Amino acid sequence: MNNPKVKIIDIKNLSKAHYKLDKVDFEFQTNNGSWQKQSRECYDRGDGAAILLYNPAKKTVILTKQFRMPSYLNGNSSGMMIEVCAGMLDKDHPEACIIKEAEEETGFKITHPKKVFELFSTPGAVTEKIHYFVAEYSDDMKISVGGGLEDEHEEIEVLEIDFETALTMVLKGEINDAKTVVLLQYAKLNNLV
Repeated sequence: MNNPKVKIIDIKNLSKAHYKLDKVDFEFQTNNGSWQKQSRECYDRGDGAAILLYNPAKKTVILTKQFRMPSYLNGNSSGMMIEVCAGMLDKDHPEACIIKEAEEETGFKITHPKKVFELFSTPGAVTEKIHYFVAEYSDDMKISVGGGLEDEHEEIEVLEIDFETALTMVLKGEINDAKTVVLLQYAKLNNLV
């Protein structure tokens, strides 16, 4: 935090229930040199990692399907979301996190995921930065059924989907998770599948 145009006045914690919600009062210097007082609520849930598993020979991708309460509250009638495998870093290195998450959620043991970029998904309200990865998979890398961890209350369905079908699902609104759309587009632009 070294922007001379920003002066943080106060940070007040509003909640620490599941993640952290703070109210930040600050001053921001505009382009004309004047200072504006502003206040924002910032939700800090930590950083995460996401991965698209793809198989160029079969022309398929591995996605997951699970219930997401915030989407349910915002009009997703079933609350079910089709997504790439993802998880919170929880102080792990992003690569170590995504290798662990891929095995827990999908049952595939990957060893060398390729990091493609880092993105802020909702920078106006959430501090989270997501580390994006891709990795090839093959049937012989499947070591368990996946499905997530019961102690984390995960109930994840593993989906192997034809790549072109997945792209069509985006166009139809059947896949509407930002990190999934971004990684599918990355795969298309880079001819991975």
